[in-house]
Amino acid sequence: MFYIRMAELLICIDNHYDYVRTMCEDYIVFPEDGAKADMNIRVTTDAIRDEQKVGKDTWGINYSMQYCESICIYRDICKRLIDFDALLLHGACIEMDGRAYIFCAKSGTGKSTHIALWKKVFGSRAHIINGDKPIIRYMDNAFVVYGTPWCGKEGWNANTKAPLFALCYLKRGNNNSIRSIRPDEAIRLVVNQILIPKEKDDVIRYLDMVDNLLNSVSGYELICNMDKEAAITAYEGMKH
Repeated sequence: MFYIRMAELLICIDNHYDYVRTMCEDYIVFPEDGAKADMNIRVTTDAIRDEQKVGKDTWGINYSMQYCESICIYRDICKRLIDFDALLLHGACIEMDGRAYIFCAKSGTGKSTHIALWKKVFGSRAHIINGDKPIIRYMDNAFVVYGTPWCGKEGWNANTKAPLFALCYLKRGNNNSIRSIRPDEAIRLVVNQILIPKEKDDVIRYLDMVDNLLNSVSGYELICNMDKEAAITAYEGMKH
C-alpha cells in the first residue's frame, strides 16, 4: 500500500505488485497519520486476469499481471474523477510559456511525434506534462491539466500542472495548416478520447463537464506533417 498525490488528490493504492509503485515514484507522498484519502483504490486479481485476457484476445500480447494491475488501477481512478470535477483525456500535453496545449488524435496519428517537435523547435520553453493520459480538472472556474504517471510507452510525464489554453485535434497531411473549430465540431472528436462511465447519472455529469470544457477552451484542427514547421504552424495558430 502507498499514497500518491495526483491532480491535487490524495489517492491510496493498495497494490499487489511493485510495478505500479515504481511507476508512481515521482507522485508518492507520505501523509500524516489520520489523513483521509480522496480515493482508496484496490483491484482484484480476477480483474487483473480479465485485463490480461483482453490484451491477449485483442492484440495477441500476453501482458504481465503487474502491468495489467496498473491499467486496472488507473481505470478505477478515472471512473471516480467526476466526483472531483475532473476527467481523463487521451491526448499528449505540452506546456509552453505557462500555457498547456493538448493534442488529441486517433491512435498512430503522431501525437507524441508532434509534441517532440515542439521540444526540438522551442527548446527549454516547452515542457511535456504528459504524453498520453493527462487529467483535466475544473478548479477555481478554470480548467487545469495535471501530469500523471500513466503516460504512454515513451514515459513522458511530469508531476506538475498548467492552465489549459487550447485543445487541438491532429490529422496527418502533406502540408501544415490549422483552423479554429466550434464546440459542436469538437464534441465529435473529444468524446472518443474520454473514458465514458456506464452509470447514467455519471454519463450526464461527464457530458456536462465536457460541454463546459469545449465552451471554455479554444479548439483547433491541425493538419500536419512531421516536419518542424508543423510545431510552428500549431503554436502560431493557437497562441492568441
